Amino acid sequence: EQVVPGIADLAGEQAEGVDLGLVVVGNGRGQARIGAFHIGPVALGFEAEHPAANLPVVTDLTAADEALRAAPLQPLPFTETGYFRPEQPTAGGYRYAVRAGEQLHVSLTLASGTTARVFLDAFELLAGNAPNLLASADTAVLDFRYRAEADGQHLLRVQPELLAAGRYTLRVGREPSLSTFPVRGRTDAAVGSFWGADRDQGARLHEGIDIFAPKGTPVVAATAGYITRTGETPRGGRVVWLADTDGGSHLYYAHLDRQLVQPGQQVRPGDTLGLVGNTGNARTTAPHLHFGVYRAGRGAVDPLPFVRRADKLPPSPAGADQRGDYVRLKIAAALLDNAAEQPGRSGAPLPVQLPLLVLGRQGAALRVETPDGRQGYVAAKTTVVARTKPLRQFALPAATELLAQPQAGAPARTALSARTTVTVLGRAAPFVLLRGPQGQTGWAQLG
Repeated sequence: EQVVPGIADLAGEQAEGVDLGLVVVGNGRGQARIGAFHIGPVALGFEAEHPAANLPVVTDLTAADEALRAAPLQPLPFTETGYFRPEQPTAGGYRYAVRAGEQLHVSLTLASGTTARVFLDAFELLAGNAPNLLASADTAVLDFRYRAEADGQHLLRVQPELLAAGRYTLRVGREPSLSTFPVRGRTDAAVGSFWGADRDQGARLHEGIDIFAPKGTPVVAATAGYITRTGETPRGGRVVWLADTDGGSHLYYAHLDRQLVQPGQQVRPGDTLGLVGNTGNARTTAPHLHFGVYRAGRGAVDPLPFVRRADKLPPSPAGADQRGDYVRLKIAAALLDNAAEQPGRSGAPLPVQLPLLVLGRQGAALRVETPDGRQGYVAAKTTVVARTKPLRQFALPAATELLAQPQAGAPARTALSARTTVTVLGRAAPFVLLRGPQGQTGWAQLG
């Protein structure tokens, strides 16, 4: 991020009232977002967008984006609720592992009444390098698909406009990037031999998958393209090579009983290329299609992610909506890395008096944030709602400021007068989290 003097005229009326300057942050889509500068962390919500060519400075990521690299690793698929905190400019981060050839489907639904503009950005995380922007969407259509080109980890950033409030449900799942399964009437349940299995007593590894079906079952084009080669080899028997014109891959069909296409022929998804057989070195096995995927510069890659059936997305989380509430643990326990992890893991346990801010829910687990900013999951059944079961209640002996964080010098959210009755929601020594009679919440260090 970078403060740009004299840029207020680009933001028009939206620059009014901004007394700390403006930041210009590139969104990777040929635009820059303009927003209020916020000290620690920088603003992650933005008030206006303008073509990048009109601005003197555009950068790709803010310092807070770097912090999102530490977002909990999510097993796919997942459905999670979340919310935007208007009092703290921030972004939600969701990290997940991908396989080359998978198509990721990202969908975000805003709760009724949420009018904030929201941006979705998917990044590839690269060791030692800045995250690489892969796909984006904004409030107009908060739904997109993109293909993973390599194994690794991706990061999804959910980012509202500056100081926006609202609630959302996020769904992320995997789909096959090839539109049609290569054996008619079959699914990945028919795969009987997988990538990497030993062949020839361990002399080589299986560079594909074997899809079993009766002899004569149609073998079809998994995508649009053209036939580059047909022929017969000692190992593959009767084979067909199909160039994927959209994805840049070459698809290999082997052990065919018959070939029904010619080199140079254009095909569409579902067109018949040949019939299942057991020619070549498969003559002593049951009829099947050996299916391979080859990528330029990489050679053979595991075909299963290209054709595996789409994930069944989990339903929206049930139970009370606790987003924005503070909870405490009934028994000291470690913060979980993801919602699928079972309680009881090793690690430093969180104290039972520590208040945890609920950011969202996934299944039976709450996504929470500790007072020092760490995020993770706790089982909902192991928590109590702090405002309904406070640690104690008392009258303030003197006027007291409620701070945004449990640290000296943190900005004050509000102040309460002496003799105001407050409840103690939790402790992060030497600070306590207080709640005032009007729901005002903040940290204080009491003598």
